[in-house]
Amino acid sequence: MPVGAARAILRGLDAVRVWQEDFYRDLHAHPELPHQERRTAGLVAARLRDAGCEVHEGVGDTGVVGIVRNGAGPSVLLRADMDALPVREETGLSYASTRTIDDGTPVMHACGHDVHVTCLLGSVTLLAQSSEQWSGTLVAVFQPAEETADGARAMVESGLVDLVGQVDVAMAQHVLPFAAGRVGTRPGPTLSAADSMRITLHGRGAHGSMPQAAVDPVVLAASVVVRLQTVVAREVAPGDTAVLTVGSIQAGTKSNVIPDHAVLLLNVRTYDEHTRSTVLAAIERIVRGECEASGSPKEPEFALFDRYPLTDNDTDVTGRVRRRLRRNLRGSRGRTASAERERGLQRHPPRARHAVHLLGHRRDRRRHLPCRGEGGTGGPGHPGQPLRVVRPGHPAHPRHRHTGARGGCDGVARPIVNRLNHATPPLSTRDDRCASICRTRRNLAGASIRCRSALPAAEIVQPMHVRTPLRNPDFMVSNLTAQRGECLAY
Repeated sequence: MPVGAARAILRGLDAVRVWQEDFYRDLHAHPELPHQERRTAGLVAARLRDAGCEVHEGVGDTGVVGIVRNGAGPSVLLRADMDALPVREETGLSYASTRTIDDGTPVMHACGHDVHVTCLLGSVTLLAQSSEQWSGTLVAVFQPAEETADGARAMVESGLVDLVGQVDVAMAQHVLPFAAGRVGTRPGPTLSAADSMRITLHGRGAHGSMPQAAVDPVVLAASVVVRLQTVVAREVAPGDTAVLTVGSIQAGTKSNVIPDHAVLLLNVRTYDEHTRSTVLAAIERIVRGECEASGSPKEPEFALFDRYPLTDNDTDVTGRVRRRLRRNLRGSRGRTASAERERGLQRHPPRARHAVHLLGHRRDRRRHLPCRGEGGTGGPGHPGQPLRVVRPGHPAHPRHRHTGARGGCDGVARPIVNRLNHATPPLSTRDDRCASICRTRRNLAGASIRCRSALPAAEIVQPMHVRTPLRNPDFMVSNLTAQRGECLAY
């Protein structure tokens, strides 16, 4: 799509945002759990009809599909998920969810699916009302039950592929906690594979005053949890990425009764099949060993559920998307993207190449990332000082070398350039000299520093502030013209 056509389409964004923000707040205030998204689906279908789409409801029970057929050309599928989580909202927002289901379980859009739906509806509206600027077929898929990992499968099994025909490319989006007004993507593994596991540990119940007559599953569960912490630390290679979380332990109902079983819920995140197999096998081995050591009367039970495949972005598609983002978003700048490793997405219809793009939604823009620890002796890898950017010619500039305790990271942190913050004058992009930057690379085990010397000033970008392992800091970011991150359409 030519630059002029894309900008012509985006000229309608201000009008779209008039209803987008109210629509988003309404969705956020009325979340629905997986397979219960009937109100949400109705609102989506109505908005698609207003945009002039061909609308199909009840695909995979509560899924919705909107199609815009606009002559010859490629068929592009855009996907958003609709469901919420059983979480109590405590944000204090005027439109915060207060909803609970019949059994008292609170419900909240804690994963940003309300943003995803709003963004996709905005995109469909913009494209449908600017049909003279493009040709082809646009397929908008609003997927239910992403949180239970079966919504996409249900849509496919109910005839989604036959409904939409051959798709040339499928794309999705996900919000993450980095600065609002930024969008990034990358080729290859982007969002992790995920496996949830339910483990039932068997003991022998008894009165609390007679522990010698029991095999206490609570103590057994505690031993298992502690031992599982060694899986990632001691069985996964340092260069690989894995997360193992014990999210729930349930045992007993009374303080003076030793129960006869305990149930653990685990979640595993990995980026390749070898690591995935290693972690799952280690979990089973450790659990069986602890049960044997405790004298458990029955073998433990294992059940895998909510399994998501790895999101592996197509290299060609991602490259084309990245180039279009740079060309069509005003004020954009950046570098090649790195993985924002947060969570896996559902599979798309077969034979379709795909790419996932990540949107920032945080309003705060931190001025620097302090390093962990205190002290430090200067030089690459020291953990004691905050980040700093110094201009060429500045007295603290070390001519791109670390020289003793007063190297390139020896002073109070200065802000990293951000064009959206006009209080800080940007470094000149015309200066052919270099700025010395130290960037923090964080992982679950702590923080370390990598010093990058002789980096052209034109390439300086603000690091992403994420709560997830970020092993590759070279993340392409683009400044958008949107002032808020609640409702971004591209």
